[in-house]
Amino acid sequence: MTLRRSTILLFASLFLLLHPFVSPAAAKDPVYTGTFSNVALSGFDAVAYFVRGQPVEGLGDLEYDWNGATWRFANQANLKAFKAAPQTYALQYGGYCAWAVSQGYTASTDPEAWRIVDNKLYLNYSKGVQRNWEKDIPGNIKRANANWPKVLQ
Repeated sequence: MTLRRSTILLFASLFLLLHPFVSPAAAKDPVYTGTFSNVALSGFDAVAYFVRGQPVEGLGDLEYDWNGATWRFANQANLKAFKAAPQTYALQYGGYCAWAVSQGYTASTDPEAWRIVDNKLYLNYSKGVQRNWEKDIPGNIKRANANWPKVLQ
């Protein structure tokens, strides 16, 4: 067997072995969880954005599975609030970048690039992208709403 053929077979085998663990973003799941993970919001507490006004990392022992992802929380009160009303705290567009969805595609997000608008939590790919999104928040939300969830297909 030639080196080239061996290399191709090795990569094909690795792909088949790792295929069940492909990033949910690549699979376009309804909740963005990142590469090789099933944790929403990179492990940050969705409720904390609303009650503390800032991103706060959740704890591995305070988790709740909802909408195909594992959500983490900083404290029992936030976990309880999320369990009672997950739609209230859920990420818009499944946690995909709000700007990207407004433009007709999906992209990952940075939990530090966030904004609450009309009691809804929006994330963006980066703070730089967020500045573009903020130039026309109502228009971008309107376009993103029209694109969601079609962009998952």
